[in-house]
Amino acid sequence: MGAASGDDLEAAKRKAAEEARAKAAELRRQREAAASGAASGDDLEAAKRKAAEEARAKAAELRRQREASLGAASGDDLEAAKRKAAEEARARAAELRKQREASSGAASGDDLEAAKRKAAEEARARAAELRKQREAAAAGGGAEDDLELAKKKAAAAAKARAAALAKQKAAEASGGDDELAKQKAAAAAKAKAAAAARAKAGAADADGGTGRSVAPSPNDPLLEKYVRVIHEHLGPDVLEDAYINRLAKDVPTLVVKKEAYYKVAEFLKYNEQLRFDYLSELHGTDFQTHMEVYVHLYSYPNRQPVALKVKIERDNPEIDSLVPLWPGANWPECEAYDLLGIRFRGHPNLIRIFLGEQWVGHPLRKDYEPYDAEV
Repeated sequence: MGAASGDDLEAAKRKAAEEARAKAAELRRQREAAASGAASGDDLEAAKRKAAEEARAKAAELRRQREASLGAASGDDLEAAKRKAAEEARARAAELRKQREASSGAASGDDLEAAKRKAAEEARARAAELRKQREAAAAGGGAEDDLELAKKKAAAAAKARAAALAKQKAAEASGGDDELAKQKAAAAAKAKAAAAARAKAGAADADGGTGRSVAPSPNDPLLEKYVRVIHEHLGPDVLEDAYINRLAKDVPTLVVKKEAYYKVAEFLKYNEQLRFDYLSELHGTDFQTHMEVYVHLYSYPNRQPVALKVKIERDNPEIDSLVPLWPGANWPECEAYDLLGIRFRGHPNLIRIFLGEQWVGHPLRKDYEPYDAEV
């Protein structure tokens, strides 16, 4: 159809060309006639207009023919494209169907293989379990014998432990008093040896309590000053000992007699050369042969320390309270009373601050035994 339209178009073109040539020849004859005077100017003008209109009409006809031929060709192309697209779609659908069938077949094969493997593993597991059960049944008699033997051994060990505990309790009941006496004697011997060593060290200007000669302490001048001022005002009989405590940062230490304890403490606070205005520490210690109260003082005006120590009887541990001089001694003295049983005369409110008034005994004593043995 497209070829026929092209031929018609070509024929129309030729026809139009021939007609145009004929018109041109006619116009040429008319011009010649006009030039020769045979025709008038009006006829020539009319002929021109007529020729132009015919030319426009022929051009419009040719344009319509071209558009018609192009439309026919476009319709044919569209139809062919539709057919081609349908064929391609059918081909793709067939390819997809083949792929699905192939993948479905492979998956079925994999599932079958996995099922076979799983069945084989389960069979092996069941066989192993049966083998274990048979072995356990065969060894059952031996295991029962081992269990019975273990029970007998445990019973024998428990009996042995009970016998040992009974012996230990009997020994403690019979020899407890002797053991305590031995401990007291040993502690007394140690205390005497320590006192002798300190005395010897003091005479030889040695370390406080070690018995070995050492270099002079930087606090030796302070100790000499304290002893000199006390001797000048209170006499030489109020001090039992005076030394540098190497184990406590070379603190000058004054050991006072029990009856002079409060008097020396008061002097240390109010003397213009000493002025120990701060009590930083107070505690008691049980040495089994006796008890001691240790007080650490500091002079802020002089920036100097001193330690005051007093020995008291262990069976009747009682000493003057320092609360009237330093209120900071209140709780430390209550603590020493609570844990060691040391009584401080003149204390404004001496109470047990940890254990309560109903508690039996004092836990920091070396001979302390709980009232309730199960606690």
